[in-house]
Amino acid sequence: MEADQFTLEEANALVPWLQEKFLEMELRRQQYVTAQKRFDEIVHDPAKDGSTPDPELAETAANVKTLAAQVEDMVQEILDKGIILRDVSSGLVDFPSQRDGREVFLCWTGGEERIEFWHETNRGFEHREPL
Repeated sequence: MEADQFTLEEANALVPWLQEKFLEMELRRQQYVTAQKRFDEIVHDPAKDGSTPDPELAETAANVKTLAAQVEDMVQEILDKGIILRDVSSGLVDFPSQRDGREVFLCWTGGEERIEFWHETNRGFEHREPL
C-alpha cells in the first residue's frame, strides 16, 4: 500500500512505529558490523590455509547475509508505506503532504517526538521550517 500523500495526523500516527523500526534497524546494523568484522578476521587468519572447509566461516557468512537482508527488509517496510527514507542512521524521513495547495514534505528525524517541521520538495533538511 503506497500512500500518495499524508496528513499531519497520519504521519504523526506513524512516528512510534518508525521509532521502533529505527531502533530495531540499528540493532541489526550493529550485529551486521560485528559479524562482518568476524568474517574478515576468519578470512584473513594466517593460520588457515583454505585447504579445508571452515564451518565458522560458512556460518558467519550466512549470518552476515541474513542480517543484511533483515535491514533491507525493514527499509523496504518503510518505503512500502510511501515514506521517503533519507538517512537510515539518523532516522531522517519525509512524508509527502500538502500545504497551502502545493506538495511539500513533512520532515521527521529520530529523537523527535512528533512531526513539527516541513520543507519544500526541492529543498532538504537544512531548509525545514516549523509547522
